[in-house]
Amino acid sequence: MEREIRTTSDGSKTLYINDLNENYHSHHGALQEAQHVFIDNGFNLVYDYEINILELGLGTGLNVLVTIDEFMKTDKNHIIHYFTIEKYPVNEEEVRELDYAAIFQKPEMAEINQRIHSCNWNESIEIIPNFFLTKYHCDFFELERIEMPKINLVYFDCFGARVQPDLWEKPIFEMVANKMKMGGLLTTYSSKGSVRRILKELNFNVEKKAGPPGKREMINAIKN
Repeated sequence: MEREIRTTSDGSKTLYINDLNENYHSHHGALQEAQHVFIDNGFNLVYDYEINILELGLGTGLNVLVTIDEFMKTDKNHIIHYFTIEKYPVNEEEVRELDYAAIFQKPEMAEINQRIHSCNWNESIEIIPNFFLTKYHCDFFELERIEMPKINLVYFDCFGARVQPDLWEKPIFEMVANKMKMGGLLTTYSSKGSVRRILKELNFNVEKKAGPPGKREMINAIKN
């Protein structure tokens, strides 16, 4: 896939795929979107001592970074296990040009960002104390075969249905639901009616919430 770096409205950068005419993040603000959807309406709503997070997919690594940034604001006495899937990883040059470490007010973020992208696949790596990252280099539909503990929190951050409609249909949500514990939270930037109906069919309690800048609504869904 041919990709180029673009700057979004909040000054943070994203990747753009020419062939798909698709950004990895909202052009209204990559950082704002990640913070609103996955932290304010995700991570900060889960209070378990041990939190297992599943992200589809890793992409530029921004969601991992904002989660670590938020985790570092806590007493860090709890434990995070972060699992993420990516079929087309970013390369070293893209990591440098995205320069995500610069958008955080923590000098250690440069090393943390480098560790996220350079650590081995299919291994649990302690990125910072009590924050463990496991990356899987595979297709989302291979999720079913991956063994992981029951998931408390899902960051459903696939490309939009316009370019990858199969990632917003029932089979993928069934696989995700099977990985989640009862009471687990799924959060996504999407607010599609078809997605809400699928999640309700899978016995989720679905709530429409205010979306990030440039988007009216998003979805939170609790597994019953």
